Amino acid sequence: MSDRRILSIWFPSLGADRLIRREPQLGALPLGIVQDVHNTQVLTSLNPIARSHGLRVGQPVRDAHAMCEGLVTRTRSLPAEAGFLAALQRWAGKFSPWVAPEAEDGLVVDLTGCAHLFGGEAALLEVVQQDCNDLGLAVRMGLGDTRGAAWALARFAGQVAGSHRSGDAIDQEARATRSRAAKRRHWTKGGAAPVITLGPEETAHRIAAPGQMYSALGPLPIAALRLEPEIVAQLARLGLRRIGDLLGQPRASLARRFGRGLVMRMDQAMGSAPEPVSPAKPPEHFAVRLTLPEPIGLEADILAGIDRLLDRLCESLRAKGRGARRVRLQAFRSDHGIQQIEVGLARPAQEADRVKPLLALKLPEIDAGFGIDMLRLEAVQTEPVHARHMVGHLEAGEAVSRRLASNTALDDLIGRIGARVGLEAITRQHPAESHIPEKTAKTLAAAWSAPHEGGWPKPSNPRPLLIWQPEPVQAPDRPQMPEVFRWRGQTLTRVRVIGPERIAPEWWLDDPNWRSGVRDYWVTETADGQRLWLFYGHGGTMSSGWFCQGAFA
Repeated sequence: MSDRRILSIWFPSLGADRLIRREPQLGALPLGIVQDVHNTQVLTSLNPIARSHGLRVGQPVRDAHAMCEGLVTRTRSLPAEAGFLAALQRWAGKFSPWVAPEAEDGLVVDLTGCAHLFGGEAALLEVVQQDCNDLGLAVRMGLGDTRGAAWALARFAGQVAGSHRSGDAIDQEARATRSRAAKRRHWTKGGAAPVITLGPEETAHRIAAPGQMYSALGPLPIAALRLEPEIVAQLARLGLRRIGDLLGQPRASLARRFGRGLVMRMDQAMGSAPEPVSPAKPPEHFAVRLTLPEPIGLEADILAGIDRLLDRLCESLRAKGRGARRVRLQAFRSDHGIQQIEVGLARPAQEADRVKPLLALKLPEIDAGFGIDMLRLEAVQTEPVHARHMVGHLEAGEAVSRRLASNTALDDLIGRIGARVGLEAITRQHPAESHIPEKTAKTLAAAWSAPHEGGWPKPSNPRPLLIWQPEPVQAPDRPQMPEVFRWRGQTLTRVRVIGPERIAPEWWLDDPNWRSGVRDYWVTETADGQRLWLFYGHGGTMSSGWFCQGAFA
């Protein structure tokens, strides 16, 4: 039996509770947090008053206004919610040093060896509940031997499995089917699930005793296993609605029909598969802010504020021997909205003049609204910058220093283009060790790779300027180079040939492009001036024949 104890803390109304903490008057009104999803505004968080009107998370805003006339909506701010959750993560560190975020609205805490410091597990959860009440946060908790079990208890404790069919669906069935459905009484045989209402004290949290995962999770619906909605619906159609029903089924059949993900989630919940809580080491924080006495809205004013912030940010980076790879600028508006832009650099930078032009390129994306009253600049991704020590003659060291100092032109160009199209879209070629013609080069991201040093390796035989996927050539099926052949609807006559060059496939790989077997390559000049790269495939899993794969300049 495992001695691990995992606590899952879920904040079902994180977005609404955050706004109510900032604007207490919203607590007396039905409040909904709105986000655009697939060109539709939907609710992502609700306060208790809005829920009492029958509203639910994921509901379209137009339907919500029809059900609740006095609904107050606010636009969701993902950066603000992420910052609020990070603050809650620091608060949860009082219970255990092993704390990690869970999705966008929860925390997971490894309480192994920590609960006795608070008088036991029940007393610890009471402390968590009291702290959340003081903070004005709605909270649900679950405690078990595994991370999956704690997650399930926090979100589904007290719920029972229900039928996936509605009354309308049953009414549309044939008469005999409706007759059989009416005879079903017990929910485990396909009938409607009983409705159980639990009191506030019972739903506040759930504690599964050590080693009692089966009894604690068995009555819960299968959605508590963190499965995709499509799989949950398929299992419900088969009459598998509880976790206990699923655990008794053959594992091989479940994996074959629903994928290995279902079996993995079952093993994680029951403790057969590891799922550790691995909080990352707190990274070094490089951020500065500037509070303005009066709101600003002009680009020139924002650039002036960036000048002040960049000097302080670069100074802190140099003090730690770090360089910024990604920089984020946040503009806090007077109406409590947050606008942000983010830029990437091709090489770690500690100089303000390398970062400012990239931020200036994206400033038009910031909507100042009624004014900006605070600017915040953060280096969200940094890398170490190693100091270079020159050795040898003084003049030689100075020459090397000047060359290194002027070596940022290409990196700055990559950063400027990346600010427009994204750093991922800029690539460079490096030579690769392979005798396969199309594998002699590899594509790397330019921002995260260094240029190739030295010249490009010369092939043993000429290679065409353009290489494409092999295209069939109509010619006699024999290894000798034909006098006349057809390719791309043209009848071509060879004038001169060079070859053959025999290339064998990589026998340790099953490459679909090389199923034609061993190839004999020919450089062919035709009567109309074309210089083509043809080969004869001797046949493997595919039949033999002639193909064209490239053209010379």
